[in-house]
Amino acid sequence: MRSRLVLVLAVVSIVLGGALLVLDGHARFPAVPGTAFAGSGVPAASTPPPPPPPPPTLVDSPVSVKVDGFFAWALLDRESEQITGSANSARSTNSTESMIKIWIVSDFLRRTASAGNTPSDRRLRQASQAIRNSSNDSAEALYDLGGRTAVIERMISRCGLTNTRASTRPGYVGWWSFTEMSAQDAVRLGECVKSGRAAGSEWTKWVLREMRNVWGTTAERDQQATREGGRWGIIDGLPDELLETDPVSIKNGWTSLAYDGKWHVNCLAVSNKWVLAVQTRYPDARGLDYGARICASVASQLVTPKPEP
Repeated sequence: MRSRLVLVLAVVSIVLGGALLVLDGHARFPAVPGTAFAGSGVPAASTPPPPPPPPPTLVDSPVSVKVDGFFAWALLDRESEQITGSANSARSTNSTESMIKIWIVSDFLRRTASAGNTPSDRRLRQASQAIRNSSNDSAEALYDLGGRTAVIERMISRCGLTNTRASTRPGYVGWWSFTEMSAQDAVRLGECVKSGRAAGSEWTKWVLREMRNVWGTTAERDQQATREGGRWGIIDGLPDELLETDPVSIKNGWTSLAYDGKWHVNCLAVSNKWVLAVQTRYPDARGLDYGARICASVASQLVTPKPEP
């Protein structure tokens, strides 16, 4: 009787296609690919964790900033070479103020090296002070050496600028600070420095390093006659993670001008991946902090992905 029972069970097992095996009184289920059961000794399949998000960077995104005056911005993607920004970023201009000092310095260094010379300690100190401390006297000395408006003409030609011109304002003809430049040309200037076209292969890293070591805040104590604080704006809108993975070099330009009673503010930042420029003009009574916040706001709105709160 027992033998017949075993035979019947065996037949049923075969008929069911091996779905249930009876061995030594224990039920065994056939293995299903990709499946493991507790206690089977087979590691359970697990879903791999999602890859970490890419480090933050700047990409073209909608920007909304309320400004009591003129406002423009432009972003250059260095990989695609595409420039995006505000609708007026190509045609509207702002006086460059101290932002143009990175070109004055780069032009001097490139021309010196091309002539087979090395800058004297005095001239190199002036170059550093013009960028780090935004020294007007140092920038003026190098501007004179370069031929004044000839320096501007070389910038337009060498950097491929399309809406930039030397100042023709009565009383300020040829002043470097009154050079008129669009936001799109400002990012082209930043790319000209980053790519090495401005300062040449020997001095480009030096210029970018000086730009990373710009000194001082918007506070009145940092705004001195020969040492003006310019470390603010775009860099304040960038998360630490971005700054840690993609070093950013900056140069701002800012002056409250008597002829129109307005602050003229420019912010320029250069990274391995992008170049960003922000321009604004607004009533003098609002102060420099107002312009610095505008630049920071644009940068923070372009950050992608957004940092974790």
